[in-house]
Amino acid sequence: MFAQPLLIEHCDHCARWVHPATGECRDCGGPLVARPVSGRGTVFTYTVNYHPYNPDIPTPYVIALVELSEQRGLRVAANIVGCEPDSVTCGMPVEIRPERGSGGAPLFAPV
Repeated sequence: MFAQPLLIEHCDHCARWVHPATGECRDCGGPLVARPVSGRGTVFTYTVNYHPYNPDIPTPYVIALVELSEQRGLRVAANIVGCEPDSVTCGMPVEIRPERGSGGAPLFAPV
């Protein structure tokens, strides 16, 4: 089980979340600090992979961009689990799972 929360860099100066990490805020140039996020969001876009690129990962599987609830446009790449791949839709509410997927990707499941 992955017990650590999902950390995203945050600018305390202008209150913006920044991902991927850049070291300084793109809006105000302030320093960034890794902070935990709620782990809730919606599927922004996704693809269902049927090709076995990695023999250790059973197909089909879903790779998605999840827009986190903390901020519009704050998106992370993740795998969607806990449902049939063909049932995933854009706008579907999801939340993070405590474990990580192959390669360390965060796992999200439908709410």
